[in-house]
Amino acid sequence: MSTSDNFDRTSLFETHQRLNARIVEFAGWEMPIQYGGILEEVNQVRSNAGLFDVSHMGRLEIEGPYAAMMLDRVLSVNVPKLRQGRARYNVICDENGGIIDDCIIYRRGAEKFLLIPNASNTPPVVKWLERWTPDDAQLTITNVTTQTAMIACQGPNSVEYLQKLTETDLSAVRPFRAIDAQVLGHDSFLARTGYTGEDGFEIILPAEAASDIWGGLMDLGAAACGLGARDVLRLEAGLLLHGNDMDTSINPYEAALDKFVDPDRDGYVAGQILRKIRDEGPSRKLAAFSMIGRGIPRHGYAISDGQ
Repeated sequence: MSTSDNFDRTSLFETHQRLNARIVEFAGWEMPIQYGGILEEVNQVRSNAGLFDVSHMGRLEIEGPYAAMMLDRVLSVNVPKLRQGRARYNVICDENGGIIDDCIIYRRGAEKFLLIPNASNTPPVVKWLERWTPDDAQLTITNVTTQTAMIACQGPNSVEYLQKLTETDLSAVRPFRAIDAQVLGHDSFLARTGYTGEDGFEIILPAEAASDIWGGLMDLGAAACGLGARDVLRLEAGLLLHGNDMDTSINPYEAALDKFVDPDRDGYVAGQILRKIRDEGPSRKLAAFSMIGRGIPRHGYAISDGQ
């Protein structure tokens, strides 16, 4: 990772430049918003396979005998019940029930977890985890974001392409499962997760190995895609974006994320307020809508029922 003018750059930054990507600032990082065109990239993901550099996302390793207990206090899902090699989507809520972030938690071992917060939320998430970790707890929180890279390969051909770069049988890795593997000789963590609504894998690997695997997947036919296409795909799949669709002023029941919340656990820091909201019902609720005309719904537009 490198920096320029107070913005961070991923280990693939020079690769994006060679591909003539349009680079923009996003969450403190210089990231590719598009290469050829956003709609072309969206169609590549839907019909073939697309590559996304998502190295700006946080990567936190939480390890130790107290790891599961601490995470169970902070995350909205039951962490001790999470099996090794499994992943769960969840939200991190403050004492008022507001959503600090949404993230994926992976269990990599009996006492080892990997948490993926959003890019701009990584510092507050680390601070929140540390707040609920006793000083004498047998636990380490290690931010490995800058030492690693994260590539998402998404689309109907994504598994076929990635399979050609590893001897690990990817057909055995079901959705929201993960496995350690060698990809082009590089130690990698392969998770069958994503943010596009399509099948695929997210690959976490040493930062210096990112260009090898990116290039290998492109040589097989995967298309480079920017954050613009990723946003279109996640929106049409009904996936929420923290800071846009939810924040600390919105609780998970208002955000229609209640199926990812178990508020009845002992010790859960947001449990009391979330039980109250659940029992009384939220006063408002986020809802999706579909356009039937050719108009473009801009951010902040009012929606009426036509009456």
